[in-house]
Amino acid sequence: MSLSPLTAISPIDGRYRNATAKLADYFSEYALIKYRVFVEIEYFIALCEFPLPQLHDFDHHVSEKLRAIYQNFSEQDAQSIKDIEKITNHDVKAVEYFIKKEFDKLGLEKYKEFIHFGLTSQDINNTTIPYTFKLAINETYLPAVNELLDQLKSYAADWAKLPMLAHTHGQPASPTRLGKEIQVFVERLEGQLHLLSQIPYSAKFGGATGNFNAHHVAYPNIDWKQFGNHFVNNILGLSRSQFTTQIEHYDNFAAQCDALKRINTILIDLDRDIWTYISMNYFKQKIKAGEVGSSAMPHKVNPIDFENSEGNLGIANALFEHLAAKLPVSRLQRDLTDSTVLRNIGVPVAHSLIAIKSTLKGLSKLLLNEPVITAHLEANWAVVAEAIQTILRREGYPNPYEALKELTRTNASINAQTISDFVDTLAVSESVKAEIRQVSPYTYTGI
Repeated sequence: MSLSPLTAISPIDGRYRNATAKLADYFSEYALIKYRVFVEIEYFIALCEFPLPQLHDFDHHVSEKLRAIYQNFSEQDAQSIKDIEKITNHDVKAVEYFIKKEFDKLGLEKYKEFIHFGLTSQDINNTTIPYTFKLAINETYLPAVNELLDQLKSYAADWAKLPMLAHTHGQPASPTRLGKEIQVFVERLEGQLHLLSQIPYSAKFGGATGNFNAHHVAYPNIDWKQFGNHFVNNILGLSRSQFTTQIEHYDNFAAQCDALKRINTILIDLDRDIWTYISMNYFKQKIKAGEVGSSAMPHKVNPIDFENSEGNLGIANALFEHLAAKLPVSRLQRDLTDSTVLRNIGVPVAHSLIAIKSTLKGLSKLLLNEPVITAHLEANWAVVAEAIQTILRREGYPNPYEALKELTRTNASINAQTISDFVDTLAVSESVKAEIRQVSPYTYTGI
């Protein structure tokens, strides 16, 4: 079978292709090859602008023709590199040979040996991968999360004053406001997104074992550390790690995985809360014509978007956890275990993106069922016991907690009248009784 959304092994490229297609621009084999070409060419241009003595006569007007190689990079170009790789059995060397052929076309033969000058493969991989990861986060992941945040903020504002029975341990508890409960998730997500934004996109760039050995032996009077910092930090917009082996140590990448995992954990919590509110009938869901909720039960409208999201978040977190635990560990100056693992970094991002879009879809279908929320408040007047006993504590009333405990646990039904009758029996002033009578499940919602 030829590869298509119907024949793909992974649901990322199959069932959920519409949600994840944009990620191919950053995490596909094509993207990896394209951005390797990008780094190699920008490195050569940086050497010319430095300039190295042998490159002082390079015509800088040609730089834009060189940049056109990656700007106009096609799938056919990527396939050409894959064909070269069949001979070299080395992916980055194949990129170098491809660029040399492009130099021949531009009449730049005499400069060809300064392509990949002094570098090892990981100088390319460990700049390309954080570069594409940064692009993916900024151009696909963050816009999706921010869209979700905007929806939550809108609900938090719309329902800011709506009283709702809280549940702790699954039992009725002191009332809250629905908008505030949504705002909890806004604050949590914004806090973790801020922490994510503080983590540098670290890159390794320093030759075979991180010491600029080849660069230094050829040009011992050049400050290659300064050059490397300028290239990585200023041209690529990454953060060059100063002391490395042959590979990036991935500590900051691990921190990014952990940060993304925490965001996903918050979204799992959100999914489960909204799912539960739907099961309590606090929300109904918009019905789309023709949709079926159950193959057997015609009445059902299932909260499948939140369930889909929770499942994908779980897969994403398992992979983020492995990436964070595995990548910072390597034998001595290099082993190859990071290479195959790095090729999967788009997978947890894709599952996260599927989940975010599913949660957003589910949120957009919510219909507030205020009568049920109100009915639950009315059926649980016992929750004002906390308020009454606290006022009585203030007044020095003897054993107020015990008095309310006896009232609420020995009466089969607590309602407004039960509370009012109880207040009549209290040995407190009429003003305090009036104050207590102002407390109800609808008003006892805090600040």
